[in-house]
Amino acid sequence: MPFSVQLGLFFAFLTALGSVLGFFLKFKGAVQAPPVQWRRPLHSTIALFRSPIYTIGCVVATTSWGFHVVALGLAPISVVQSVIAGGLVLVTVVADRVFGQSVTRREWIGVGLTAAGLAFLAATLEGTTDAAHGDYQDLTFAITVAGATIAAFVLARRAHSGPALAVSAGLFWAASDITIKALSGKAEDLGVAVIWHPFAFVIVALSLIGLLVSARSLQIGPAVAVIALTSATANVLTIAAGPFVFKEPLPDDPFALLVRLAAFALVITAAALTPPPMEEPAPTADLLRASPATEHAG
Repeated sequence: MPFSVQLGLFFAFLTALGSVLGFFLKFKGAVQAPPVQWRRPLHSTIALFRSPIYTIGCVVATTSWGFHVVALGLAPISVVQSVIAGGLVLVTVVADRVFGQSVTRREWIGVGLTAAGLAFLAATLEGTTDAAHGDYQDLTFAITVAGATIAAFVLARRAHSGPALAVSAGLFWAASDITIKALSGKAEDLGVAVIWHPFAFVIVALSLIGLLVSARSLQIGPAVAVIALTSATANVLTIAAGPFVFKEPLPDDPFALLVRLAAFALVITAAALTPPPMEEPAPTADLLRASPATEHAG
């Protein structure tokens, strides 16, 4: 495996850790802010950033996003996202060790299952990790990003629950991640001008909209389930984009292919289905008492 790809996987791990920590900090700040109102996005964003904890969480998450950009530029998108998906189990660890929430035995079993999935994945990486695989077909890329974005907007407008909004945020961020990967393939030719490429503006827009939708999902809760769903949704779509959009090769050997597919499925399933720790009900209960007008607009 080339050193550049190994470095990319290291940055993917840092992304997973920073993402989870940033999520919990944003949760602590978001529940102290007024409910997000879709018709007043700028006002809602300013209100969120008045919370120091939320702001710190965004700084941590933005740093994690920077690590993610580096990882996507160095390694195949499907492999990067599998490492980040495995990092979903850090939700239980951080909840237990840092935020004092109880974690059940089943949740710790999820950690072991995800680790096993990553081990099987590593055993089938030969060939896939020889390059970052940034090439794509314009039509396939456009359909994937547009489809995810439209689905995210529709869900955000119609959803009233935290988990449904979490899926919407995950779709926005998946579309952003796929666009980042596509833009990374142009970086060598464009140089500094890459920051003015239309894809860069798409990335910023999708990321910021996803941030606002995610904040509302955290306000409604439950936090750990919302965090897991957001991450799982983003990871499922971006992992699928590896072979579908960027033509990342699958193993030629049928058995190796089966192991690869099983590994992907195990990582995602174990992480996404790990039961969330018990939440403190007070913040969510207060938010659910908000008026329907502020609960959901549109």
